[in-house]
Amino acid sequence: MKKNKKFIISGILLLLIGVTIGLVISSKFDFQTKGFSEDYQISKESQELLSKIGNAMAEVIQAVRPSVVNIYTTKKIKRQGIPFPFNDPFFRRFFDDEFGGLFNRPKEFTQTALGSGVIVDPSGYILTNYHVIKGADEIKVKLYDKKVFDGTLVGYDAKTDIAVIKIKSNGLRAIKWGDSDKLKVGETVIAIGNPYGLNLTVTRGIVSATGRANVGIADYEDFIQTDAAINPGNSGGPLVNVSGELVGINTAIFSTTGGYQGIGFAIPSNMAKVVMDSLIKNKKVIRGWLGVTVQDLDTEMAKASGLKEIKGAVVTDIQDGSPAEKAGLMRKDIIISFNGKEVEDAAHLRNLVVSTPPGKTVNMEIIRGGKRYTITATIGELGAEQMVSESESVLAGIYVEDLTSKIRSQLHIPKKINGVIISSIDPDSPADGLLMRGDVIMEINNEKINSVKDFVRVSKKVKNDAIIWFFRDGRVLYITLKVGQ
Repeated sequence: MKKNKKFIISGILLLLIGVTIGLVISSKFDFQTKGFSEDYQISKESQELLSKIGNAMAEVIQAVRPSVVNIYTTKKIKRQGIPFPFNDPFFRRFFDDEFGGLFNRPKEFTQTALGSGVIVDPSGYILTNYHVIKGADEIKVKLYDKKVFDGTLVGYDAKTDIAVIKIKSNGLRAIKWGDSDKLKVGETVIAIGNPYGLNLTVTRGIVSATGRANVGIADYEDFIQTDAAINPGNSGGPLVNVSGELVGINTAIFSTTGGYQGIGFAIPSNMAKVVMDSLIKNKKVIRGWLGVTVQDLDTEMAKASGLKEIKGAVVTDIQDGSPAEKAGLMRKDIIISFNGKEVEDAAHLRNLVVSTPPGKTVNMEIIRGGKRYTITATIGELGAEQMVSESESVLAGIYVEDLTSKIRSQLHIPKKINGVIISSIDPDSPADGLLMRGDVIMEINNEKINSVKDFVRVSKKVKNDAIIWFFRDGRVLYITLKVGQ
């Protein structure tokens, strides 16, 4: 009996101790919780500031969204049927009938793609990337209000990855143009587009760098680098500043996985506008030409020339009869400024030159023998290129240059060979894989080709088949280019 009383008393004591400890812990936790909530409240000032920032961003997006469009393209692709395993006519006829022409007959497939674009003129002109509409048989444009229009290709420039399309509509909301030359690293930018078909997706970031070249995306590169998320489908959409002005055309991402990794690239609006204006006005891109070969400045050359910064482009060669030769430029000259703009490197100078209208007089500041000089040059026209508006021609995507004495010497082309030399061929050109860089086109459909002007004139007339005579590796050859081959 005494033992039972002891157990009961012990149990009551333990219960009282447990309750006491529980109350202490509870009160302490409650105190800490109260302290936490009291110490970490968000101030009204912070809330107001964040609210203002959020509202400001929303205003920018609302102003820009009506100018952003979806672009849908379709392309027909022909593929050869499965090779027939037997030559016996009976088996050929039986299997051909039984399997609906599965063997040997070409099959046609429809390939679809999507991208983005931005309205740049109320009359219906839309700016996008060339790779968005590349090889398209049909272009559809969907506006912010869900209306869908047929898009017509005005022209494209594969060297900058820019294309201009047009829809039949008036009174459209055109975006405001910004000055991409004024962009600063760290500045806030907004990317708008349709990644993965998700309409009007908005991402925000900063300008990570400007003047990015040698990325390997296009021939002429002067990219804006940003950490605003750019994903497949964003291509062709606008990159805008906090004023809602167009400062770039979203183009590509750097990725090892195919997804966003914080590095995106956009074509500067100033470059895009020059290309667009030329395509609309001239149906081709007219580029400036100086006639020099240049190389990046290195540490040793900069030090020897008395330059504190490694900026500029070293002249390594000058073409005969070029604007550079007429202006008095010499080998070893270091060009440090062009038309009032500081030259960063060789790629930057190249972009500055090709963006300058032919016939314009510019001043260049150079270093020669450790001394500074100013040289004046009148910019010429870079060898005229394929009329890009003739996208249905079998000659589309072939870029040529005049055959100069220097090129003849370098490529060992005989004097009796006259024509134009192919400088590049677009991957989707009918001539890709048949003609190649360095071929000399001598004749097209029985018409002699002695200059780039001849090539452009003849290319306008060719819509169907073209018999081309050309010189390659010491031999004169010919091929027939056919529509749809």
